[in-house]
Amino acid sequence: MKVDLNGKVAVVTGGGGILCSVMAKSLAEAGAKVAILDLKEEAAKKVADEIVKAGGKAIGVAANVLDLESLKKAEAIVKAELGACDILVNGAGGNNPKGTTSKEYLMPEDLVKKTEGVTTFFDLDPAGVGFVFNLNFLGTLLTTQVFAREMAEKGAGSIINISSMNAFTPLTKIPAYSGAKAAISNFTQWLAVHFSKVNIRVNAIAPGFFLTEQNRTLLTNPDGSLTARGNTILSHTPMGRFGTPDDLTGALLFLVDDSASSFINGVVLPVDGAFSAFSGV
Repeated sequence: MKVDLNGKVAVVTGGGGILCSVMAKSLAEAGAKVAILDLKEEAAKKVADEIVKAGGKAIGVAANVLDLESLKKAEAIVKAELGACDILVNGAGGNNPKGTTSKEYLMPEDLVKKTEGVTTFFDLDPAGVGFVFNLNFLGTLLTTQVFAREMAEKGAGSIINISSMNAFTPLTKIPAYSGAKAAISNFTQWLAVHFSKVNIRVNAIAPGFFLTEQNRTLLTNPDGSLTARGNTILSHTPMGRFGTPDDLTGALLFLVDDSASSFINGVVLPVDGAFSAFSGV
């Protein structure tokens, strides 16, 4: 794609991870100056160094999306070194085992006898559920509060949130994560309307199933073969494969390019190999 982002400053949270690091690199390749924000400063700086070695302009900055002061500090660094943010990718997010059930279905015997290692709906930890909601939803809200203000003041900007397939139809075992990503989709639509008069477009990408460090052990065995859950996912993905990070870059560049998508606002774009279109039969 021929997208020209020269003169733009892009901020990518969670930029040290597998998917968001590729997004950051694609923005840099299109000419943007990129700030990679991550809770792990070493991970952020590693991605920034790779961009710089490839001829781009980037910095790595430590930031906690759940800490407003941390975000304000990061914004000051970005503004001083690169300039005010034009493009914000809210990529930070994730799940937590304490917000996850160990079985797909609650069985009558689960109510009679407590089995070691089995977490039912009734055993979910409120703190774990709260962490998942905060990391995904509140982390997106706070980051947007900090980095979108100058966008609003200058009357231009693009925000990309990261939703998920489970925002459309919840997956088994992960009620907290599914609910949090559904909230992201809803928030994307709300923000698109709220920011429309200050010319900030807000859209979201909803990735299908991509292998990351967070889900690799759930979808693949140590020998690289698929787990039962991995097999189920691929059997419901008509294209018959997991996504690769590069599969997201076209959607990202399209949505942030004002010349290509100037009238696209408030959409949640699935990138899922037709998973969301497949009924299962």
